[in-house]
Amino acid sequence: MTLPRTPSFSLTGKRALVTGATSGIGEACAVALAEAGAHVTLVARTADAVQKQVEAFQVQGWAATALPLDISDIAATEAAVADHGPFDILVNSAGLARHAPAVDTTESDYDTVTDLNVKAAYFLTRAVAKGLIAAGKSGSLINISSQMAHVGGIDRAVYCATKHALEGMTKSMAIEWGPHKIRVNTICPTFIRTPLGQQTLDIPERRAWIESKIKLGRVGEVEDIMGATTFLASDAAALITGTSLLIDGGWTAG
Repeated sequence: MTLPRTPSFSLTGKRALVTGATSGIGEACAVALAEAGAHVTLVARTADAVQKQVEAFQVQGWAATALPLDISDIAATEAAVADHGPFDILVNSAGLARHAPAVDTTESDYDTVTDLNVKAAYFLTRAVAKGLIAAGKSGSLINISSQMAHVGGIDRAVYCATKHALEGMTKSMAIEWGPHKIRVNTICPTFIRTPLGQQTLDIPERRAWIESKIKLGRVGEVEDIMGATTFLASDAAALITGTSLLIDGGWTAG
């Protein structure tokens, strides 16, 4: 009798590009990929910060390279991906939020959030895909979205709009690039205890609202994202594309 075997979660021999890689979810994703054997190119805007991160990885015996880059600079991003790629794996964790009541949203805040969360994500994902297509390689492209891509949130009209857009972009790209064996998915976390997330968690009434929505009764930790990242990047997820992996403690189930 021949029994099936679980596809490999190993990323040995793979090259990964991770943005927002010096803190929070991006850092955790980069660690997860490195632990699984990938050579990880760490991207952040600050050269000193990303170099220190590379040194910390190397101390652990992980393969890592620094790439200081502001992905909202589309031309620079496309050039960097072309020069340093092709990358088998992309995790785009760069993003920001400027929360405010919808009636108080400024045009400047709208443009800043949209330019990074949607426009930069679009052209970064496209650049990595173009490199894979030119090289005739398959790949796994992962955008860090949010549970707020599936629901609404207080003071989050702009942020929700960008994450809903990211979901539509992901599905369309997955359809177009499926014939090239390039998979495109999102990870959608709930509130995660990061320096950015802590700003909301430090407000008692918001913390109470959040915990009332999360059915498992706790906010997320960056470690909750790591296994999902490795899974989607690996051959274990070979038939998964155009979808969202919700890591929300049951928020959207209700």
